[in-house]
Amino acid sequence: MRNKKVYSLVAAALIAAMYAVLTFVVAQFAYGAVQLRVSEALTILPMYTPVAVPGLTVGCLLANVIGLSLGKTVVWDLLFGTAASLIAAVMTYSLGKSKSRRVRYILGPFPAVLVNAVIVGMEITFFFSEGGATAAIFWANFASVFLGQAIICYGLGVPLMLVLERGELYKRIFKR
Repeated sequence: MRNKKVYSLVAAALIAAMYAVLTFVVAQFAYGAVQLRVSEALTILPMYTPVAVPGLTVGCLLANVIGLSLGKTVVWDLLFGTAASLIAAVMTYSLGKSKSRRVRYILGPFPAVLVNAVIVGMEITFFFSEGGATAAIFWANFASVFLGQAIICYGLGVPLMLVLERGELYKRIFKR
């Protein structure tokens, strides 16, 4: 049992590190209203292993600490951005229990898209809008975050799913 706990801790730490590093590598595009975080492709991982939930959450926290140190975000992003990742990861984990491949491929990436569009959209509206927060500004921020998330989560996340499911690679990686 001890080895399983160590394995889970190491796997979560590796996922967190991958998320943080992938975000840092594209930091120019990873923060703001149109976010293209390549690391968001990893948000499909909770469908394959529960250790991805804490891994992605900690990875997002680390990425947001990096963003804060680069002056690209505000301290509130440590709380709200990380909470968005946790909520989306738990929802994605639940979708991974579906036996329907179609459900997993269509809906699996969606929690990260929707939850981030709502929470990060509100965050950008309240903390970065110069003329004050309005519904129109929120919906514009929602749409831009939604679009950026959809591009990455579906454009890179779905191909990652295909790779993981080919020959059941995810079972060998995550010992499931």
